[in-house]
Formats: sequence, C-alpha cells, structure tokens
Amino acid sequence: MAAMLEDLRIQRAATSRRAEVDPSRLGFGDHFADHMFSLRYRDGSWGQPEIVPLAPVPLHPGCLALHYGQSVFEGLKAFRGTDGKVRVFRPDRNAERLRESCRRLCIPALPDGVFEAAVEEIVRVDHEWIPTGRGEALYVRPLVFAEDAHLQVRPSSQFRLLIFTSPVTNYYDRAAGAVSLKAQSRFTRAAPGGVGFAKTGGNYAAALFPATESIAEGFDQALWLDGAEHRYVEEVGQMNIFFDFDGRVATPDLRGTILPGVTRDSVLTLLRDRGTAVEERRIGIDEVLERSRDGTLREAFGAGTAAVITPIGRIGFEGKMYDINGGSAGPLGHELYDSLIGIQLGEREDRHGWNRVIVPEKVPAQAAD
Repeated sequence: MAAMLEDLRIQRAATSRRAEVDPSRLGFGDHFADHMFSLRYRDGSWGQPEIVPLAPVPLHPGCLALHYGQSVFEGLKAFRGTDGKVRVFRPDRNAERLRESCRRLCIPALPDGVFEAAVEEIVRVDHEWIPTGRGEALYVRPLVFAEDAHLQVRPSSQFRLLIFTSPVTNYYDRAAGAVSLKAQSRFTRAAPGGVGFAKTGGNYAAALFPATESIAEGFDQALWLDGAEHRYVEEVGQMNIFFDFDGRVATPDLRGTILPGVTRDSVLTLLRDRGTAVEERRIGIDEVLERSRDGTLREAFGAGTAAVITPIGRIGFEGKMYDINGGSAGPLGHELYDSLIGIQLGEREDRHGWNRVIVPEKVPAQAAD
C-alpha cells in the first residue's frame, strides 16, 4: 500500500443496499456500491485519505469544475474470477493516463502508488458487489475535480479525488450483433493541440449532440474523423477502433487527439502475441470505405474498458451505407474478446502481469466505525 494510505480511515455504511439490486438487470452504471474513497488537495498537498458511505457531494455554485471543466476521470474494472479470486485489470495503466490527464488540466498529480492503492482499497471494501456473470464486472470510476469557488478563469488551488464503483453488465448487448456507426464529417470531437488524449468531461460533452443525432438516424454511435480535414478515422464514442485489412490489423496512431485506451494497448499486445501484423497509422475514411467495397476489409471492431471488444458491422458516410463482413461480427474480434475476458477471469495465463489480485476483506453485514 502507498505510504499515505497506511493512515486510511474507513467509515462503513450501516447497511448495504446490495439486496435492492436485481443481478439480472444490472445495466451499465445504473447502480452504485456502498462506499467511496475520498482524498482532498489543500494548501499544496494531498491530505487524509478515507473511505466513507457513498453520498451526494456538496458543491458551491461557484465551483470551478462546474464552470470551466477542470476535472478528469478514469474507468477500470474489477472481476471475480472463475477461481473465486478478485482481480483488477491493469490499474497501473489507468494511473499513468490519469497522471497525463491531470498534467494537461493543471491538476496536481497524485503521489506515486496512491491511485493503485486507493483502487485496491475501495474494491476490497465493496468486493461483494462484484457480479459473477460472464461479461459482468465492478466498474471503478475515479474522478478528480476542482473545488475552488471562484469566477476567475484560472486553475483551482483545491481539488478532490473520489473513487466509487458500479456493478455492470456489457455496455453493448452482444446478443444484438455488430453495431453501426455514422462517420461524422461535420462535427469535431478534438483538434490538434487540444485535450483529445485526456480523459476529461469536455470531450464527452462535445460528443453528446452528434451521438444523439446519429442514434436518431438509426445508428448506434458516431465515428469521429480528424478535426482538421475530416478525412482520417480517429475513434468511436466509447471505443478505439480497429480494422482487419486482409490479415493486417490497423488502428489510428496516437497523435494527441484520441484517447490512449488501456484496452487498445491490450489488444495490440494480444495481436502481436498471436503473430498478427499490426499497423498504428493514419487511416483515411476513403480507404475504409473502398476496402469495404472490394472485400479486403474483413472485419472491424471497437475496444474499450466499457465496451470490451465490440464488433462493427456497418458505417454510414455522407448518406451512403457500407457493410463490413456482411454486417456481422468477425472471428478475430470474437477471439480477442475471449482472450481478454479469459485473462481477466483467471481462465487464461496472464503472460504480461496485467491483473492485480486483491484479497477481499471479510466485513460483518452490519458495522459502524
């Protein structure tokens, strides 16, 4: 455990709300577990860490995070394996990405090791909320936001880290088949020199209207093209994107305008492990559509913590529709999904040391500290 968490204070909820949740109807983010980790930044340093019952957080109306968007967040998952062990998938990579997001948003970095230790502690306390269905997990949401009450446009001097959890099922219904995307030639998610690589709320706010418009037109999500020319594929709403071009798998390279996904990195590693040729490069929408027409685009899929591996069966662009693999999921995406889930559940060898195994804490059903 990180040194500053050795003084962690834990106040347990008097009663758990877990019995109120129907495990067959989890949804994604519809329910929240009993506790949250809290840590405040004041007078130039991070203070007393604590775990407290989940509750609304009071904010001053002048809070800088509300007005100027000085906040960042993360998303990762904890799993209960088929062997009964609790595993958190690649928290070190989320810690690294949070550090970069904080730097870009003028938020002080957490001390080394605190993020991973805090995630471990909140999962340890609320481990009984981890669902056991295949494809289900305890989603962990760390959030850092500015707390200063001020109307001047400047970085805050006070911040708060919260980490809370939610039992979830698949983000997309896998039984529904491949998803459809509308390639956006009008709206822009991120521009060079901006905050596209950071996991900050503004990126998602900018995507809401185009995504809503895409869904109203019968698509599942928007496919973002570059902000400068609207010629090159970047990412999907909640996923990085991959294309199997006749046996060579390509994904957009990291140029500062797309999120460096943890699942993206995992997929690239798994592809290289199996000997698949991989390219990280600029991918023009014209190339994607032409390869769809001539059949050299074998399949496409998205990759993300929430979405895991989601097949893409159709892309709409400028009023025309283009099918991929006959509008169906492909074998490579299936294989990668099974590999990832297998590693996360302890069914397959964790060759790269991605999982952090957590020993759950035995806590009485009723407790008060």
